Amino acid sequence: MTESQRPLLGISMGDPGGIGPEICAKTLGKAEIYEICRPLVVGDAAIMANATHFCSLDLKINPISDPAVGLYQLGAIDVFDLANMPLERLKHKQVTAEQGKASFEYIARVIELALEGRIDGTVTGPINKAAINAAGFHYAGHTEIYAELTKTKDYAMMLADAGFRVIHVTTHVSLREACDRVKKDRVQRVIDLAYEALLHLGIEKPRIGVAGLNPHCGEGGIFGTEDDREVAPAVAEAQVKGMDIEGPIPADTIFSKMKGGMYDAVVVMYHDQGHIPTKLIGFQYDDKTGTWGSMAGVNITLGLPIVRTSVDHGTAFGKAGEGRANPQSMIEAIGLGARLSRR
Repeated sequence: MTESQRPLLGISMGDPGGIGPEICAKTLGKAEIYEICRPLVVGDAAIMANATHFCSLDLKINPISDPAVGLYQLGAIDVFDLANMPLERLKHKQVTAEQGKASFEYIARVIELALEGRIDGTVTGPINKAAINAAGFHYAGHTEIYAELTKTKDYAMMLADAGFRVIHVTTHVSLREACDRVKKDRVQRVIDLAYEALLHLGIEKPRIGVAGLNPHCGEGGIFGTEDDREVAPAVAEAQVKGMDIEGPIPADTIFSKMKGGMYDAVVVMYHDQGHIPTKLIGFQYDDKTGTWGSMAGVNITLGLPIVRTSVDHGTAFGKAGEGRANPQSMIEAIGLGARLSRR
């Protein structure tokens, strides 16, 4: 792939006190990353240098202030250096307002660079919601930050692990509020976003399943009326448009069907309905060693004017600064980000 064909991806470093810098460093020490993109960490050069040190990585740090002058070569990590988190005040494993402020500023800058057309897509490292809120930035997470800073009204979260994909009707709200937000118009919009995303991924004839909100999809109104009143009409509208879609389907069977190849994606009604099966597929914990053998999966925000993929895990404060974090999700997020940014 030529230099012009490799998309330039801005990677926000994540919370300095978490595993974000470490997984960035480990990922950018791999030759295959430079074959598919030009990666640029947006964060603090000193924090990244510290991560390479405690991970025993033989990598140089190249601080820059303009994406156009990066080296983008294996052996040197290009860092768009905001210099807003002094190394002497770095506190691994801790929630601090200063680190929350820094992590928010990394996100804001990477979005700005993408909107200006100076980078081709964005990838985000893990942040701590308590830290960014302590810093005065009152957001539920990355998805909401991206939506506001890009002025996007209709958006949705997709989690993907290879062919296992879920798209959420609601995300970071209470379960009570999520039930209230399951409305026909919202379900229709998420179905449309899911269909468009699958086409963008190169799936010519997407097959979509829609999960029910209630047990047994309400069992004819015995366990709730939302599935009959809000979800089913949205699916019917999509079928009229010519989509290969069915639902609502009970959540206790729909994910097994997708895993077996019946669907390219499943539209889910609330946060845990989608997150639990995806992480059960992609995350593998070994209690004997206390390690995660696999941390697969990518988070994508649909409906934005820019590309955004992300790791599908948090800051993992318990292991931060120790050099034992698994970079698998970051590797996959960059791979998918590069693929989406080339189209």
